[in-house]
Amino acid sequence: MKKEGISVKTIVAIGIGAAVFVILGRFVVIPTGFPNTNIETAYAFLALISAIFGPLAGLLIGLIGHAIKDFTMYGSAWWSWVICSGIIGLIYGWIGRRLNIEGGKFNVKDIVFFNATQIVANILCWAVIAPILDIVIYSEPANKVFTQGIISASLNIISVGIIGTLLLKGYAATKVKKGSLYKE
Repeated sequence: MKKEGISVKTIVAIGIGAAVFVILGRFVVIPTGFPNTNIETAYAFLALISAIFGPLAGLLIGLIGHAIKDFTMYGSAWWSWVICSGIIGLIYGWIGRRLNIEGGKFNVKDIVFFNATQIVANILCWAVIAPILDIVIYSEPANKVFTQGIISASLNIISVGIIGTLLLKGYAATKVKKGSLYKE
């Protein structure tokens, strides 16, 4: 009986993915004016990497990348949002399993599916789970954290919808489509 485990390729992707997540989260953000709420490019990248390497990689990249970003920026992690970064990476990986980007396919139907599911996932993570965890873990005021959550969900939906879709489309375009090569 063969024991399946996590591949070396996936482990390397997790390390590199977390590092890129930190860099994007630290240096490629656009402030919104609302405290600790930015337009984040890291989540579009997380969507791509999670779709390629799967839910476990997405979960770990989100958790590790966000935790390191917080520690390097603030000296400690904001665990409620770190957990949600892991959850959203897991969901992006699940979404990616239903796409065929490795087969060079990312058509209009796939784009609609990706964006419909990422919208629901972002609302669930950032507008529901993160604020509830903020209240439970940190005793934060509900009106503040739900406002932050709604703003973050909206901005991540836009960022992932535009940048993430372009990244997935570009990645799929680099792959050979099944049946496109033939022997003469």
